[in-house]
Amino acid sequence: MKNFDHRDGQQESDDTRNSSRRKNMKRLGGGGLSLQTFANLKSKNSHYNPSFIKKQKEFYKNAKYVSKFRKSMKQQSFHQEVDDGDDDKHKVKSHKRIGVEEVYKQTREEMEKARMEREAAFQVKKEAKEEAESRRKAAKGKMMRKTRHGQPVMKYRIEHLLESIKKSAENDGTRTG
Repeated sequence: MKNFDHRDGQQESDDTRNSSRRKNMKRLGGGGLSLQTFANLKSKNSHYNPSFIKKQKEFYKNAKYVSKFRKSMKQQSFHQEVDDGDDDKHKVKSHKRIGVEEVYKQTREEMEKARMEREAAFQVKKEAKEEAESRRKAAKGKMMRKTRHGQPVMKYRIEHLLESIKKSAENDGTRTG
């Protein structure tokens, strides 16, 4: 009987070792890599070369610009051929330049118009803001006035309340009407 007890005790200690090993493996995130897998991963080229990546980005950016330029030139030549109908290449080239200049002038004028409109809207906003600020300053000055004894002057406060009531009545009248 003692032999069986001895074996059972040994088996229990093996189980506790295995369970603690399993817990450690789980805690550490697995069993790790085999030597063969590790060697294979280290021998592969990672293909990470910052200078090569930078050159590639620059190349693609330049290619994008070239393709946009070619499209615009093709579009300009198409518009010129439709307008003229000439087969003489020399004349088409000179017309291309004129077309590009005209397009540049048009876009410049449109940009200038948009800028002027923005400035006008900004100016109107600025004037409205200044006017509102001056009204607030005047109202604040009246509201802060005091009598000789340090009491607020009720005349201006009552006027302010009356104005606000009139404004709200006007707004209600416009909403319902």
